[in-house]
Amino acid sequence: MNPFWTQIIIQTTLRHKSKKTENKKYPSEYELAKGHREFLITLKRHFKDIILITAGIFSASFGFKGFLLTNHFIDGGATGISLLISALTNIPLYILIIAVNIPFIVLAFTVFGKQFAIKTALAIAGLSLCLATVRFPNVTNDNLLVAVFGGFFLGAGIGLAVRGGSVIDGTEVLAIFLSRKLGTTIGDIIILINVVIFSAAAYFLSIEIALYSMITYLSASKTLDFIVEGLEEYTGVTIISSHNEKIRQMIIDRMGRGVTVYNGKRGYGKKGEAREIDIVYTVITRLELSKLNVEIEKIDPDAFVVMSSIKDTKGGMIKKRPLKH
Repeated sequence: MNPFWTQIIIQTTLRHKSKKTENKKYPSEYELAKGHREFLITLKRHFKDIILITAGIFSASFGFKGFLLTNHFIDGGATGISLLISALTNIPLYILIIAVNIPFIVLAFTVFGKQFAIKTALAIAGLSLCLATVRFPNVTNDNLLVAVFGGFFLGAGIGLAVRGGSVIDGTEVLAIFLSRKLGTTIGDIIILINVVIFSAAAYFLSIEIALYSMITYLSASKTLDFIVEGLEEYTGVTIISSHNEKIRQMIIDRMGRGVTVYNGKRGYGKKGEAREIDIVYTVITRLELSKLNVEIEKIDPDAFVVMSSIKDTKGGMIKKRPLKH
């Protein structure tokens, strides 16, 4: 090849390589630190989820084998269907748990996405494995104790799994899907499903077992709510008053809670005249509600107070800080 063209090709290649190196971006120290922090948060979250789901699996397994199975009691939802079929056919429960929940896992992939469906599949597989391999003692044969405490441990297990970002009972996935399609509430669909399950239990087993199973379901559902919603029930309080600054100071000093103040417009009169006003918002526990109402009454008896139930909270000044003396 002509030396002239050889030189041209080498120069062009080097120039192109140099340009690629210049355009290549290397992460800054801030981006590296941010990525490291996000990785640690994700790792911590996954570790916490694993702990919660594992605890849920063992709790539900204890409820099954320590109370419900030997007495042929059932629960609502997918677990109730599994228990009912197991009582009628003697098919091992650990097989039925997987078989009954497979459609719900597929549905979870459609409704909630891949990650939730995978975690749910692993949680149900873990529950099945625990039921097949771990031995639990039969705690009692007293029907009332079996119904109450079997439901308690089963509900706690389902609740812990939900806290971990998965389910070991797929009924709610079906209920959410149908509520979107039919325009009904999730609660109505769950009630309808359970009416069918308990009616079948009354027909195939006995009315007495069906009635005790309803107690199991109530115990499980109340425990589930308790675990998912948290130990403390919080109430969000919105206060609209012309004495908003005094009320804000009272919440901080006397209640020991944080507040949020946002600007709004207050409408009143025949013409709907509006004027700007600061609106005070705070989150307190249900036990503090009476005290807050008394303190507001002292400052402004005509204050407009709106209270709403809060399922759970995260961040902010939720923990009570020391009061000023």
